[in-house]
Amino acid sequence: MTTKWNLDPSHSEVHFKVKHMVISTVTGEFQTFKAEIESEKDDFSEAKINFSAEVNSINTKNKDRDAHLKGDDFFGADRYPEIKFISNSGLENGKISGTLEIKGISKAIVLDAEFGGIINDPFGFVRAGFEISGKINRKDFGLNWSQTTEAGGLMVSDEVRLSINAEFTKVQ
Repeated sequence: MTTKWNLDPSHSEVHFKVKHMVISTVTGEFQTFKAEIESEKDDFSEAKINFSAEVNSINTKNKDRDAHLKGDDFFGADRYPEIKFISNSGLENGKISGTLEIKGISKAIVLDAEFGGIINDPFGFVRAGFEISGKINRKDFGLNWSQTTEAGGLMVSDEVRLSINAEFTKVQ
């Protein structure tokens, strides 16, 4: 029997980190996102995961930078309002593989995933938790804007680290 799970956004977060001028790291987040899981097994080894984040919800604690990220130099939020991930495997050996779509470009990726377990909460809900991380190259998804510093280093690194903490509730 297939079980459905819905993301609890109040107990979940989607962060990314990117090097700035090679010397420091900038952290950002997507504040509006959703996900659902369908799974035959409680270990999520056969899970089907659908995730999306609204590009316009990006927040790096700098309004000018956020506007630049939403623009055509990066995400092109007017034409590509969502980032999407669809799994093509369940949780296997601490990994989840699937297709990530950013700016209309789809690429296969593999993410590290730690399953925190399943619990019954005091309010009658069944919950499952995950910590997911990975790295992507932003240029693989058409996020090509680049400038160099006076010393010749990149203003923004190509590598983007992802960090997702996700809590799901079982659909009753």
